[in-house]
Amino acid sequence: MSRSKRRRKEREAELRESLKHRKARLRYLRIAPRKVKAVADIIRGRRVEEALAILDFTRRSAAEPLARMLRGALANAAEVENIDVDSLKIKEIHVDQGPTIKRFRPRAMGRATMVQKKTSHVSLLLEEEEP
Repeated sequence: MSRSKRRRKEREAELRESLKHRKARLRYLRIAPRKVKAVADIIRGRRVEEALAILDFTRRSAAEPLARMLRGALANAAEVENIDVDSLKIKEIHVDQGPTIKRFRPRAMGRATMVQKKTSHVSLLLEEEEP
């Protein structure tokens, strides 16, 4: 392996390690991704304090799990890296579709129709805001 390639890999590893405690993932959330994305779009790019205030007053079912995930990421960043939590903001928030749970409902004339219960995977990345 060449020297420049080795340096690049070391820099990437350091960057991943520095961001490790500022990430949070919420997997298998039993709310459809379309509904979670609507709430995630509201808080994307905002300061953590402001995002938590918005989530507390948002009347959507996805607001509570997202607030819990954000508080967990905040606690990890504060505990492990000793970062001023007031200077953090939401850099990225992605909502992806998880596995779909398939159920069947009885219908007229002995038929059955499939009901798809969708799940979501949410990932969050915090960054320090520059003064």
